[in-house]
Amino acid sequence: MTDKDQVEQLYAMRHSTAHILASAIQQLWPEARFGVGPVIEDGFYYDIEVPGKQLSKEDFWKIEETMRAIITRNEPFERYEKPIDEAITWAEQTNQPYKRELLNDLKRAGTTEASKLNSAELGAIADGEAQIEQVSFYKNGNFVDLCKGPHIASTGGVGAFKLIKISGAYWRGNEKNAQLQRIQGVAFSTEEELRDYLVQVEEARQRDHRRLGQELDLFVFSDMVGSGLPLFTPRGTVMREAILAYANQLRERNGYQKVHIPHLTKRKLYEASGHWDKFGEELFLVKSQETSDELVLKPMNCPHHAQIYASRPRSYRELPVRYLETTAVYRDEKTGELAGLSRVRAITQDDSHVFCQRGQIEQEISSLLEAARELYITVGMTLRVRLSYRDDGDAYLGEPELWQTSQEQLKKAVLANKLEYFEETGEAAFYGPKIDFMATDALGREHQVATVQLDFVQPKRFGLTYTTEQGTTEQPVMIHCALLGSVERFMAVYIEHSAGKFPVWLAPEQVRLLCVNQTEPIVEYAKKMVVDGHELGLRIELDDSNESVGKKIRAAESSKIPYTVVIGEKEVASGEVVPRIRKDMAVMDVPLAVGADQFLKTVANEAKSRVLKTSL
Repeated sequence: MTDKDQVEQLYAMRHSTAHILASAIQQLWPEARFGVGPVIEDGFYYDIEVPGKQLSKEDFWKIEETMRAIITRNEPFERYEKPIDEAITWAEQTNQPYKRELLNDLKRAGTTEASKLNSAELGAIADGEAQIEQVSFYKNGNFVDLCKGPHIASTGGVGAFKLIKISGAYWRGNEKNAQLQRIQGVAFSTEEELRDYLVQVEEARQRDHRRLGQELDLFVFSDMVGSGLPLFTPRGTVMREAILAYANQLRERNGYQKVHIPHLTKRKLYEASGHWDKFGEELFLVKSQETSDELVLKPMNCPHHAQIYASRPRSYRELPVRYLETTAVYRDEKTGELAGLSRVRAITQDDSHVFCQRGQIEQEISSLLEAARELYITVGMTLRVRLSYRDDGDAYLGEPELWQTSQEQLKKAVLANKLEYFEETGEAAFYGPKIDFMATDALGREHQVATVQLDFVQPKRFGLTYTTEQGTTEQPVMIHCALLGSVERFMAVYIEHSAGKFPVWLAPEQVRLLCVNQTEPIVEYAKKMVVDGHELGLRIELDDSNESVGKKIRAAESSKIPYTVVIGEKEVASGEVVPRIRKDMAVMDVPLAVGADQFLKTVANEAKSRVLKTSL
């Protein structure tokens, strides 16, 4: 069996499992009304309504037991067709209002309008029909469903499955419609694959950045502030500033200069850049009480940086001009799509823009690619790049010839840097192609992080120029780059990748000292170590509470502190400490005694060097 055959077989099996779920629901609650039940990644779901009954996870065992009985009976999946009017009558007679609505829409719309229905709703269209005259059904046992297929031969061919989630879902995704209950499950060919998946899901739950963010006191959300607007605590801010300082350092060494722009702008700036037509519905509008200006909170920074470039005449001798800024942008994301730090409304970008000559493009892109590669090696994530090109749609600005040239130049830079890559059409920005860095985390999940984008469009729309060596006027090329992308999203990815076990240089608290008791010599010795550590730039704290040493150690372990040092009479007398090293950092099973001063200097050097393991 080819890979394609296996994918198609798995799809049909998961689709069939969705029907078995609906069949079980109907057996348990005959009055149930059904929406749609498509295949999704790793499984399936079905949207249902049971009048007078609110289902919950407590019902899963009963539903799964009924599903297994259906599988044991090995009921065949039988396909047949009905004229659409007969199908509508069927929906009315069986009290299935959601199926009836789909059928009526299909009858009115025909195939042209039917193409606008979502993938689940398309299941009502018969294959190969030029007009919606016939629709197909599938039957197993006493359960009949409006469906295009495909299915496996019979219910006995289903592999291993498990129901995992129940949630509310508005019918057809419209909040004005009735809210149904979405029961979601996963399905695999074998029990072993299911077990492996569930282990990974549990590991992902343990690593969830929202849970770790609360446990490690990194960030919070407040209803009074608003959805999608994270508030970073002192510990979370330490981490933010450390990673941002590094991302900026990697570019500053290549000649990038910091700039600063306001968070408000006139609407006409984004009309000129082309962003208004593309992102108008995502903008936060601001009304002035003093003027009639139409203002918005900035959703991106490139038009502002273009205005700094345009503020005076430029010569070829100045180019490349490189700007760098860490700043927030604001986008009115839909409430239902917000998710911890992964998707927010206030987005911090480590943004940079280069204005250069065409002959300088490859060198500028190469330096950015090397910076991105160095950053992600440092944080321990593997990378490949996606060359994101335009498709044949009309959502892009600029001449096709320029796009072709731009895409060729990006690919040339990637090849020159010997980066693993793949190409994908339809993923470009509206103003130019991109190199998107895809980082793989500890669970094997891939995330888009850094990005480098080539832009011939905005310089033209803003009339940006420079004087050439020959005294003529030319238009510069603009290169966009963010090494982290969204700082919030990067933190979400990295917290989950590291499971909250941050290396010394990123750890909000690098060393914690624990006093065995509160006698003056011990406390004073520990306090001096804190002072010495601060002078070396360390984030070092003292726990001189009256709790037991065991409890203090457990608290430090829960906070995932890289180094914990117990201070007692022995340490005071000898001037040596035996640091407890977090297991993921240790290179030896048993830590050795080391002079207190040398210990602090070693940790400070590890932080400066941004190592992942200890040298102790």
